[in-house]
Amino acid sequence: MEQAVSKHRGNVVVVLDFGSQYTHLITRRVRQLGVCSVCLPGTVPLPTITSYAPSLVILSGGPHSVHEPGSPSLPPSFFEYTATHQITVLGICYGLQLIVKVLGGHVKPAVSQEYGRMDVLPLSGSRLFGDGPLCTRLSVWMSHGDEAVKLPDGFSIACKSLQGGIAAIENPSLGIYGLQFHPEVTHTARGTEILKQILFNVSEITADWKLQDVLQEQLEIIKSTIGPSEHAICALSGGVDSTVAATMVHKAIGDRLHCVFVDNGLLRFKERERVMSTFETDLHLPVTCVDASEKFLGKLKGVTDPEEKRKIIGREFINAFDEFSIEVEEKYGSRPSFLVQGTLYPDVIESCPPPGTGKGHSHTIKSHHNVGGLPKEMQLKLVEPLRWLFKDEVRKLGELLNVPQGFLKRHPFPGPGLAVRILGDVTQGDALETVRQVDEIFINSLREAGLYDSIWQAFAVFLPVKTVGVQGDRRSHSNAVALRAITSEDGMTADWYQFDSKFLAEVSAKICNSVRSVNRIVYDITSKPPATVEWE
Repeated sequence: MEQAVSKHRGNVVVVLDFGSQYTHLITRRVRQLGVCSVCLPGTVPLPTITSYAPSLVILSGGPHSVHEPGSPSLPPSFFEYTATHQITVLGICYGLQLIVKVLGGHVKPAVSQEYGRMDVLPLSGSRLFGDGPLCTRLSVWMSHGDEAVKLPDGFSIACKSLQGGIAAIENPSLGIYGLQFHPEVTHTARGTEILKQILFNVSEITADWKLQDVLQEQLEIIKSTIGPSEHAICALSGGVDSTVAATMVHKAIGDRLHCVFVDNGLLRFKERERVMSTFETDLHLPVTCVDASEKFLGKLKGVTDPEEKRKIIGREFINAFDEFSIEVEEKYGSRPSFLVQGTLYPDVIESCPPPGTGKGHSHTIKSHHNVGGLPKEMQLKLVEPLRWLFKDEVRKLGELLNVPQGFLKRHPFPGPGLAVRILGDVTQGDALETVRQVDEIFINSLREAGLYDSIWQAFAVFLPVKTVGVQGDRRSHSNAVALRAITSEDGMTADWYQFDSKFLAEVSAKICNSVRSVNRIVYDITSKPPATVEWE
């Protein structure tokens, strides 16, 4: 982001990450409104923050309490600097509580913790909410166990919950504001309008940032990172992310990029044939297909722990890339120096703490096979041009790169493939073939009903249970499978798709009539949070 930021000095938002799973979503929302924004660890020194010349600094939420020993705080003289340079500060959730504590107010554990949707009432005359349509009862998303009970001198309440709790605070003379709720999540009604008020009316920032800037910046970075005589390999999965990443790098360095598609035995129905055809016919990318299915499935035999599955798959992918890089060296006389991956920010934030924070202040949700670096013996350096982007931003970049719309609209498919859609040992019985057939019927039914493009992601899950049924007038003892379909903007939060019951009945009948090993279908109606998108 550094090169893009330098072009927008005076119109930059810095988001300080204190560990919330929504932190980078704040950054994304700001970008979506046309403003350049960067995310930094909450523990960075003050000179790092000031180097970006921000007009607004947003303090994120986080899982800790300001009372806990070692809980993250702000660098010394932070508020003195922001006041002197007329920089607006907005604290969200933990960020609000941090403002209150540091400036002399009082925060204590809440008598009644507030999680989920709640209604709040902005107070008239508030600078934070203005005098327009935001001055009305609002439905917002809360997620906190502490509450501010005494404000620092000079601060006033800008909004209250219906229970009377402090939902927002402000000190316009110092340019400091706080929201106890999360405006960045889609669950907060009018959250985007609240952010617009803060950006354009309170901070008086100009919207002058475009996604085209990200594309140009990344192309420049790729060219400067991969030298004129160096080669790179790219791991293509058949998904949108790796394809857009490969297209970007190919645009930057041409035929010195060598793409490989690894068939790990965990692909969907006829995925290998379909993906390779798309690469050759539509994208014109030079791709080598490697069949490593026996190696992957051999290593996974008997493994039931989802984290261990992911780690094994990650290691085997690395082995496959290493072997491919040797083949490239034999053919071109130069061993590749870089590995291109389509890692996205949701992969990063769910796998590891915020960058630069050591052990960090966020909680690991699950590891991702792309995240965590490469073995030293590979002698490859990572190139991840999409690492700080969300799925919808990647699709827009794909449009700029002329990637076909049909490909960009494909539902996401996890790097570990069907291994995280088969609960337990992936090599058990006919689990792989069963989930492939069920998934194919489900996806085809969505397309036939015109629902595919309305859904973020849909798939089948093989459950490690047998259920009793009646098929062909006989008792059956067969497998149960779950169907999952979600709507989302970015994959960080998601709601389950509310199908018409007739559609679900028809899909269930198709599956049970076509897949002999299945006699029961269940539908997953859990949102994210509390669940993740994938079952493992």
